[in-house]
Amino acid sequence: QVQLVESGGGLVQAGGSLSLSCAASGRTFSSYHMGWFRQAPGKEREFVAVITWRGINTYYGDSVKGRFTVSRDNAKNTVYLQMNSLKPEDTAVYYCAAASRFGGSYNDPYEYTYWGQGTQVTVSS
Repeated sequence: QVQLVESGGGLVQAGGSLSLSCAASGRTFSSYHMGWFRQAPGKEREFVAVITWRGINTYYGDSVKGRFTVSRDNAKNTVYLQMNSLKPEDTAVYYCAAASRFGGSYNDPYEYTYWGQGTQVTVSS
């Protein structure tokens, strides 16, 4: 069982930066791949980024590539999402999620077992 709690969301102007954190409970955090997704009103949940369990591999959605960076600190049971050059279209609720393994694609939300409650990110133009 893994419980996830996101923090760090807020309101920022276009071009600004925000850093999200996702704190996990449980001693097995380091064995999970950790993903970030987002969902804007009226839209489907969108893959943002994932970092594999040892932090060796990271993958990003096309819309955030080059602007967002995912990282993790297994000693602190925390995964981070650094968001730079934010755009109004980045406005969404951001969720972190944990997957023990990928039977399919890492960008499929159904691959993830545990989810946080989400944190709102709003980018004003």
